[in-house]
Amino acid sequence: MGGFELRWVVRVTVVLMMVPKILGWGKEGHYVICKIAEEYLTEDALAAVRELLPDQTEGDLAAVCSWADEETAMTGIDIRTDNLTEALMFLSHFVGDVHQPLHVGFTGDVGGNTIIVRWYRRKTNLHHVWDTMIIESALKTYYKSDLTLMIQALLRNITDEWSDDVPSWENCKKMICPDPYASESVRLACKFAYRNATPGSTLGDDYFLSRLPVVEKRLAQSGIRLAEVLNRIFSKQPFAAQ
Repeated sequence: MGGFELRWVVRVTVVLMMVPKILGWGKEGHYVICKIAEEYLTEDALAAVRELLPDQTEGDLAAVCSWADEETAMTGIDIRTDNLTEALMFLSHFVGDVHQPLHVGFTGDVGGNTIIVRWYRRKTNLHHVWDTMIIESALKTYYKSDLTLMIQALLRNITDEWSDDVPSWENCKKMICPDPYASESVRLACKFAYRNATPGSTLGDDYFLSRLPVVEKRLAQSGIRLAEVLNRIFSKQPFAAQ
């Protein structure tokens, strides 16, 4: 398995990414997701991923996990699946994006982009709060502005606090399961992202402290699921869909 499966998975995943003007997690979020994924790759998958990565990354998948935002922002979504390196980078990015609740938010407000709010004293929009600002505030408040500390904390939660939940994160019976991931995000968008975030409102400690656990778990789920997909793609054993 390998090249064909990687091309096919990217084609399937990109269908969910066609909402215009909506970008998912910021650079920090994508970096966290891919660092978590790297911890759960099999030897075969890790070797295959490193073989595909550009030389300048030194085998670090997280170094290119934000690449797709720059590429699609300049040219629109253009998946050149004949290039396996680009397919890998798009896939790693899109698996993360579909876990950001507002990436599959309401089209009427462009996933929260037209809902103008204040994040403490800063004027912004609701989508940007979930892309970037919750993570930035968490880094400053709990992790000494050190992304490595945040990643380590999430990895500990995966093995401790969330250990009973992890098997349900990995219950995909296909090569990839973007529909369930998106459905989860829709529910979280309604329950957490949009709730108490009306236009003109100020989002402070109450919003931050109650939404941060949602964001952190979605980052962890993204990392685990990305690793699962890559492990399947690059397994030497044939994959039998159930």
